[in-house]
Amino acid sequence: MALVTEERGQASSLSSLLALPFHWFMAALNAPMSFVQRRFGIGGMGVVFLAPNMLIFGVFVLIPVAINVAYSLTGGTAIFMDGRHFVGLDQYRSLLNCENYAIPSTCQEDAFWQSVHNTAFFVVVQVTVLVLAALGTALVLNREMRSRGFWRSVFFFPVLLSPVVVGLIWKWILQRDGLLNAILLDFGFERTLWLAERHWAMFWAIFVSVWAHLGFYTLILLAGLQAIPRDLYEAAMMDGTGRLRTFWRITLPLLWPNLLVVVILALIRAVQIFDEAFVLTGGGPGTSTMFITQYIYETGFAHVLRNLGLASAASILMGIVLVALTALQLAVSNRRAKKEGA
Repeated sequence: MALVTEERGQASSLSSLLALPFHWFMAALNAPMSFVQRRFGIGGMGVVFLAPNMLIFGVFVLIPVAINVAYSLTGGTAIFMDGRHFVGLDQYRSLLNCENYAIPSTCQEDAFWQSVHNTAFFVVVQVTVLVLAALGTALVLNREMRSRGFWRSVFFFPVLLSPVVVGLIWKWILQRDGLLNAILLDFGFERTLWLAERHWAMFWAIFVSVWAHLGFYTLILLAGLQAIPRDLYEAAMMDGTGRLRTFWRITLPLLWPNLLVVVILALIRAVQIFDEAFVLTGGGPGTSTMFITQYIYETGFAHVLRNLGLASAASILMGIVLVALTALQLAVSNRRAKKEGA
């Protein structure tokens, strides 16, 4: 008994010793916090705590956006503003000057509109395939199956890779003497230039993007599926409801909030596609896989006669599209929330 009492005393002394730095830290922190509370009041404490984050947001987001807008209103090849001249909305007029927006060659900035067409096609196809694939994968992984945790890890693993690494891996697989052609040659097929043919290059750009991001959106939908009460499925089974009807009447309506988030996030990410496609195809062959972000990069930085004003104007237009997509998400979410609340 005495031995147990002695051990407890030693443990208590050790805990007190380890707690001393914490108490010293809290005591040192108490003085400035008390001063702030007396100076700004309890109501102003929230503003004080938000100030560092708002400062960082302003320095790295708001100020660059303002500088970007300023560049879009100027012309010239100089980098610094004192060497550039004000041109007003001329850069926007150049981008939007088209006889027929459906035919890029009739536009003053035909490369821009070619990238817009490529991006629009990529967004429609990639988002559709990605959402359907993520939904199907989530439904499969939500079922009782052996090694379910392992398969979830397999689908999520590509998300952990850098986009540049993803592009390099698939470029190695798809190049002329790559792994895919080596396999096809072994089976008696002819070698195919996957990245040098227009339609194949776009196909693989979409495929690689879906492969790289599928796990992230599957995880969101899987979380939504697991939040659906199992009692609903048991009741539907007792009523003799078929699987397809159960999916349309129970799963899809209850999964809709997660599905909406997936669609909007996938749209925003698809509009900004750059890394994987640029490493994989470099925008080629020709301009068949050049997207808006690559056009902005090449116009502003890669060309010998860089046009920062035109690149800034293009980025502002792309930003307006992204804001519109975000506003659409909020509007649809609020409308559905009001409908469910009613």
